[in-house]
Amino acid sequence: MSAARPPLRLGVNVDHVATVRNARGGLHPSPIEAALLAQNAGANGITAHLREDRRHIRDADLTQLRAQLHIPLNMEMAATEEMVRIASALLPHACCIVPERREELTTEGGLDVAGHLAALTPHVQALSAKNIRVSLFIDPEPAQIEAAAQTGAQVVELHTGAYAENRAGELERLQKAATLAHAKGLEVHAGHGLTFENVGAIAAIPEVRELNIGHFLIGQAIFDGLPATIAEMRRRMNLARG
Repeated sequence: MSAARPPLRLGVNVDHVATVRNARGGLHPSPIEAALLAQNAGANGITAHLREDRRHIRDADLTQLRAQLHIPLNMEMAATEEMVRIASALLPHACCIVPERREELTTEGGLDVAGHLAALTPHVQALSAKNIRVSLFIDPEPAQIEAAAQTGAQVVELHTGAYAENRAGELERLQKAATLAHAKGLEVHAGHGLTFENVGAIAAIPEVRELNIGHFLIGQAIFDGLPATIAEMRRRMNLARG
């Protein structure tokens, strides 16, 4: 009899609640309220990306999230001295280091860990020294997984954007990457572009322990409400997990 697969966690990204708020200014809609609603609806964690230009999440949002949440806070951030300093003071449960360009609308690809190993490793070590779990957002490539393990990071988050665009061979690439990362002692997360329609195949990968989903959940919540949207995503994840 085969062992049961470990539970699959759902992290909810609230960045785009802040995007709507900032489009008009003022206080509404509040990403803090959205995060608390997601927490009550069964989310296992909340993700918020503090960008250099503060286009959505702001410093004060992170402070409030850290103070009010009872589930883990995952701070997405670029690999800069400023962000390491902020995270070291905030002490979120986890930090996910992502590539960041001012021109992009959203994160366009994975972090080039292999090409920037010497620069990234001190940031990973500084965060780890504060007992912050460090995740590296990478494309599902063996070289990136090997390099991620060398940095001392505890987690890799596999970029599912190409899979979400229905590119040929991407699911197999993700499956192989998850197997390799697990073999290297890394916890495996996945995210970017996941929806009701495409989440099943990723949720079924046994090594994946967490999915981080934001844009789709916040968008669908306009029509169905956030608790109902989270419940449906959870249902589909559980169904795929078996």
